[in-house]
Amino acid sequence: MKISLILPCYNEEVNLQKGVLDKIGNYVKNDTQFSEVIIVDDGSDDKSREIIKQKYLPQFLQFKLIENPHQGKAASVITGIQKAKNPYVIFSDFDLATPIEESEKLIAEAKKGYPIVIGSRNTTRKGAPFLRKLMAVGFVTIRDLLMGLSGIKDTQCGFKLFEKKAALDIFGKLWVFGDGRKARGSSVSAGFDLEFLYVAQRSGYKIKEVPVIWRHVETKNVNFVKDSLETVRDIIKIKYFALTGKYNTA
Repeated sequence: MKISLILPCYNEEVNLQKGVLDKIGNYVKNDTQFSEVIIVDDGSDDKSREIIKQKYLPQFLQFKLIENPHQGKAASVITGIQKAKNPYVIFSDFDLATPIEESEKLIAEAKKGYPIVIGSRNTTRKGAPFLRKLMAVGFVTIRDLLMGLSGIKDTQCGFKLFEKKAALDIFGKLWVFGDGRKARGSSVSAGFDLEFLYVAQRSGYKIKEVPVIWRHVETKNVNFVKDSLETVRDIIKIKYFALTGKYNTA
């Protein structure tokens, strides 16, 4: 099984200093399943790109850097999957809130034939600050009221495995995140996971949810008010497109 690991990157200088890429590099160099690690920089305006170019690209031969204009996390994930050379892809949040070793759980289910395998966090979100927990509860409440996703508890864990062929098919059916929209400032693009999984279910793809270890990692890339409003807007858009039949061809 050959896998491409996708890492969206936006102003990750602090996580780079913590040695996140050292952990990933040392892990994949001993695992022949991971033949490439694609870091998609989302127009960082700190020193992330320079650090990656100078320190990590020469050190780890599997590492590749794609430099995007700033468009948000969703565009980074889509770009990485489009550029991946392997039939399977895993994307992970850059902070490794879910340790890279947990990928084995996703891979085991993919080997059983699941084209989409998603990590699922403990619902208590241990270690997360109150506002992050409130944000998660609010998202789940609105999601379930307006959308609902049959049998899926955690749509937002930043640790997922896709069969590339399936992912590309689903990308072509997105309406909210298929328009190449631009982001302002950091954008977690929480609605992307929801639209992707919603379309995947409508398209008949089997989705397997797997419990994974998750530890809260403090980040400046999450803004409670901005990201909450952005997410609600995206959910309303998805609901609108669903009601108007835009996903009927999915």
